[in-house]
Amino acid sequence: MEDKKEVSDKTPEKKEQSKSPDFIKWFSELDKNSGSIAGGKGANLGEIYKLKIPVPQGFAVTAQAYDYYIKKAGLDDKIKEILNKINYEETDELNKFTKEIREMIEKATMPPEMEEDIIEAYEALGAEDSKLKKKLAYEIIKTPSESEEPFVAVRSSATTEDLAEASFAGQQDTFLNVKGKSHLLENIKKCFSSLFTPRATYYRNKKGFKHEQASLSVIIQKMVDSDKSGVIFSKDPSMKKDNVIIEAVFGLGEGIVSGQISPDRYVISKSGQGKESELKIKEKEIGTKKIAITRDSSGKKEIVKLKEEKSKQQVLKEHEIITLSEIALKLEDHYKKPQDIEFAIENNEIYIVQTRPITTLEKRGEVGAIKELSGEVVLKGLAASPGIGSGKIRIVKDLSDLGKVKKGDILVTEMTNPDMVVTMQRCAAIVTNEGGLTAHASIVSREMGIPAIVGTQTATTKLKDGEVITVDGYTGKIYKGKIAETAQKEIKKVTDETKIKLKVLIDLPSFAQRAAKTGLKKVGLARLEGIIAESGKHPQYFLKNSNIKEYEEMIFKGLSEIAEYFEEIWVRTSDIRSDEFQNLEGASKEIEKNPMLGMHGIRYSLKHPEILKAELNAMKRVFEKGSKIGILAPQIISVEDIQKIKSYVKEIGFTQAKVGVMVETPASVQIIKELCDEGIDFISFGTNDLTQYTLALDRGNEQVQNIYNEMHPAILHQLEYVIKVCKEKGVETSICGQAGSKKEMVKFLVEKGIDSISVNSDMAADLAAYISKLEREPESEPKPEEKKEPKPLPPYTREKTLEEDENKTVGEEAPTIKGAELLEEMEEEIIEPELGVINEVRENVEEGAEAMKKIVEEVEEVVGMKPKEETESEQNQEEEETIEQKPEENKSGEQEEKEEGEEENKEDVLDIF
Repeated sequence: MEDKKEVSDKTPEKKEQSKSPDFIKWFSELDKNSGSIAGGKGANLGEIYKLKIPVPQGFAVTAQAYDYYIKKAGLDDKIKEILNKINYEETDELNKFTKEIREMIEKATMPPEMEEDIIEAYEALGAEDSKLKKKLAYEIIKTPSESEEPFVAVRSSATTEDLAEASFAGQQDTFLNVKGKSHLLENIKKCFSSLFTPRATYYRNKKGFKHEQASLSVIIQKMVDSDKSGVIFSKDPSMKKDNVIIEAVFGLGEGIVSGQISPDRYVISKSGQGKESELKIKEKEIGTKKIAITRDSSGKKEIVKLKEEKSKQQVLKEHEIITLSEIALKLEDHYKKPQDIEFAIENNEIYIVQTRPITTLEKRGEVGAIKELSGEVVLKGLAASPGIGSGKIRIVKDLSDLGKVKKGDILVTEMTNPDMVVTMQRCAAIVTNEGGLTAHASIVSREMGIPAIVGTQTATTKLKDGEVITVDGYTGKIYKGKIAETAQKEIKKVTDETKIKLKVLIDLPSFAQRAAKTGLKKVGLARLEGIIAESGKHPQYFLKNSNIKEYEEMIFKGLSEIAEYFEEIWVRTSDIRSDEFQNLEGASKEIEKNPMLGMHGIRYSLKHPEILKAELNAMKRVFEKGSKIGILAPQIISVEDIQKIKSYVKEIGFTQAKVGVMVETPASVQIIKELCDEGIDFISFGTNDLTQYTLALDRGNEQVQNIYNEMHPAILHQLEYVIKVCKEKGVETSICGQAGSKKEMVKFLVEKGIDSISVNSDMAADLAAYISKLEREPESEPKPEEKKEPKPLPPYTREKTLEEDENKTVGEEAPTIKGAELLEEMEEEIIEPELGVINEVRENVEEGAEAMKKIVEEVEEVVGMKPKEETESEQNQEEEETIEQKPEENKSGEQEEKEEGEEENKEDVLDIF
């Protein structure tokens, strides 16, 4: 391990600053007593660095630098004034005031002298190492040049964090893969401001820490590009055992802490004392690691879906398990306290990223003190927090469900997050699908003394809401009665250029960042229902309580979150079916007999214009912040619907917005010409609803799923017709239904000339490549002719004359004559679904065909005459030429009359459509 002190020695000496504190401290300058300077993380990193344990090099922006920054910006008194106004049990009030503090901190200007020291230290991290000869070959290759800016982790390290009596883990922010001076400074400010997140502020208040005594250091540390990573507990955090516990995953360790990945779990026992002690691997539980979080060459995080074989593979080698256990015990012995340690492994080199004391040892269960419960075991998981809890199951799928969790209930969810902390305190126990001993649910549950079981995989699907269960936090078993999975597919960046525009679909603002990984800049459909569901309140609630402005603000915040990542958003006005949202606060208790055909979509919005105008106002505000907005109206069945929407858009002064129609009802297909004439800017196919309305089936009914088919000819004819009409009218066409993510539908739409396609973000890159391939097909290679149904009016042909082509023999097949081409054009026109006139048109065509047939027969009688054999007689040649000239003379008059009739027929057909 290279000497970090030497790195700091290379840094230009600081200028004498009589009043300025030390803004920077290298790890070599810190130790376990440096908590007031570098916070818990910084102090521990300095200490383990001095123990010759491998630590990625770095430095701390000191807590005194934070204080200096706050004071120089004149924020200290302002922050204190705001904090004194907060009612900490009122979530909205807490969120509002802490946000105000964070914005003040992030907008403040960093003092030049402080900025200079930080930049110098950052440049030193990236400077060329003077001890290359001591490095291995791969290390030399990886050593950055003097001008290269390294990737660093920017971690908050609060002076109240990682103390033995309280775990403040996760309360402040961490930013990984940061590169560049401006990004570094920006993220340091964000770390400063994260001292006042709602969670951190609430937590400090609850634990009795005075806010003015809380300060914050920021740790800047070179990133380890982890092949595998994890956490070590030098003592079992759940039971009173002396085992070492290790959890590990492939890739970055964020998946463990966030609970996204169920890690491997290794239990290592120690026998003997001192030098005679021996470590043995006692247990190995290999987790099903469906994904890994990695870093690409640009520093962005990527979620990689692992193959089944890899997902079930053991992460750590036997010698790595033993080495990590030895390091853990060495740190425990040094600190005289059991440690919670984070590690990373890159190219077989082990690095310790941080260590801190385990804060929940006094709450561990006694071995043998707990009697094994007897009863029907319905599910098993990982015992994360000891204790026993009984109560009713409350399944939480998203934040909007938190309101239904009452005191004494058991919270069952995919995985917890910090926003659930207040709710978790009311629970008798906690059960999650995902996560390990270091997941948020585990850490917080242990500190709160709440029994918890994590990593069950199927809790949210196997357990039923409202049923009573008993959770045994000692054994990881869940019992019936009172006796006691979702990997994200890798998001690839779209690299193929296409003529057809690709857009993404977004249901919830929280998925916007994930969708942005595609590199696409436009959202083809943003549903408001996700934002509404997260609030837990039905739009009707805001109407009843005369608080429609709050509804507008809620929609604005959600759309703003999406707008952070995208240039243009097509927003669908709310489409809330009564059966899907009946549990929201304020929702009508009346159950519709057929919700799909009931009061939802634009008919609900027009019945309650206050709700519609609030949504439009929220969109307008997002537009004013710099994002383009398209308004999508759902369930349109009349021109009057659009006229009313446009009147409200005009009323609120939002005429800059594009107005579009969801083509998802057969009615909207039939009146598409009239809708275009009304002045819409775009349409988007909602194939999910269009299919079920057209085929008369419920897409949610399992019994009819075998006939649910978006590629049904009835659906394709409607899509083709609408695209054709919109092209003629200059209206942009798109698709936002799930069918747009299927290759067979994409191929059809590309061939028909659609303008844009909205897709699921995990399919974007693959479909872009597919579309690009379709568009690149060389025109020089003729495509195989499509098989078409036999037409009742086949084309007519005639033989060419010698005069038309001297190089071809008389009798060779000639091109289709114009009259037959017209008939084919007329046939093409009749594919449109205006069934009422098709028969009438066909009768007219067939009558015209009979008349034209006679004309053609007469022409053929003349054209079909074979020229006589050439003789020496000039008279015979002249007669032959005369015979060949007659058809042209006859044709001239007949063709003129025929072409006039063709124009009339064609005009008649166009008038019909």
